[in-house]
Amino acid sequence: MNAPRELDAGFAGLTLDDARLRARALVPALRERAGRQEEARRLLPENLADLNANGLLRWGQPRTWGGMELDFEAVFDVPYEVGRGCLSTAWNVGNLGIHHWMLALYDERAQNEVWGANRDALIASGIAFPQGSAKKVDGGFLLSGHWNFSSGVDGSEWNMLACLVKDGDRVVDHRMCLVPASDYALIDDWQVLGMRGTGSKSVKVKDAFVPEHRALCMYLARGEKTYPGAAVNDNPVYAVPLSSWGGHCLAGAIVGNAQAAVDLTIDSIKARSTAYTAMRMRDFQAVQLRVASAAAQVEAACLMLRTDCAEGQRIAASGRAPTVEEKLRIKRNLAFAIGLCTQAVDQMHALAGANGIYDSYPIQRMFRDHHAAMAHISFSWDAQGGPWGLVAMGGEFPSPTL
Repeated sequence: MNAPRELDAGFAGLTLDDARLRARALVPALRERAGRQEEARRLLPENLADLNANGLLRWGQPRTWGGMELDFEAVFDVPYEVGRGCLSTAWNVGNLGIHHWMLALYDERAQNEVWGANRDALIASGIAFPQGSAKKVDGGFLLSGHWNFSSGVDGSEWNMLACLVKDGDRVVDHRMCLVPASDYALIDDWQVLGMRGTGSKSVKVKDAFVPEHRALCMYLARGEKTYPGAAVNDNPVYAVPLSSWGGHCLAGAIVGNAQAAVDLTIDSIKARSTAYTAMRMRDFQAVQLRVASAAAQVEAACLMLRTDCAEGQRIAASGRAPTVEEKLRIKRNLAFAIGLCTQAVDQMHALAGANGIYDSYPIQRMFRDHHAAMAHISFSWDAQGGPWGLVAMGGEFPSPTL
């Protein structure tokens, strides 16, 4: 039976400041559990319980379902605060959280199927369109594919799987198919360098039927209120284009991790002397400059990405879709900001010296996690810098989902 659409108190009354404070309060516990989560290769049950109790996966869920329905800055800010405790946990906060935001774009029937049964439902994803294929059938689509990097898939009740819809050899549509866990097989292949605690395993589907209302056409998520869910969720936050701003939820987690690396380095240096001269490390100008540079790089990344999130909200509220150049500038800035954080994390790991090779030293995990996370295509300067430059200089950049 579908849940009624009356307001459920839930977390609907919370502000962005409330969400930030709740996330910040979890940082000590997340730092203490980070090693165990890495060993588990999935989101720890106690971390998930804390996130659910504080509503930290529901910052983008509509208020009518008890979510916070916060402005788009929350996409960056909530994972950022959690990332200061554990990047893997924050990556899941970004991923699982934005899937609640994305579900608001779907037909109301899909929202009822998921949230009507469980308003805390975990929704994983597989976002690589070429990894999935679908063919149009009566009432929906027949979906097959093999998707890797499905973060938070352990315990998820649903999955949003991207696919190409073809007519012969011609691609005619890009869809994000919402499928229940019973329709996909989970493949435990997550043995990796870093980000182990995200549980980003693979999933496989063979000829699963997906009804039309659970297959979101991505051409309707490029800006403006053309998405099916606009009939019940008309807040401008849901009109922010997914393909250009969607990576900011993950960037928040990465920048939070970089800030934690700076903070922990400062704490460590306050207590350390060198082994050879008995001088305090803080008295070396080279150390001072490295820490100052890293701190400035992280602050610059924060400022750039928060500004761009506010820009997305402002443009959506104005009722227009961003231009292609505006969208590509956002993607350019995202990759550039993460590059700044890479420099910061690398400098902080270098300052750790020989301590930085020990599993017991938190910064070595932060270093590994950062380099694993930055491999995401959204953060590749080579992939994201060029298209903006091309369009800015008068060229064309064709992309059906942009």
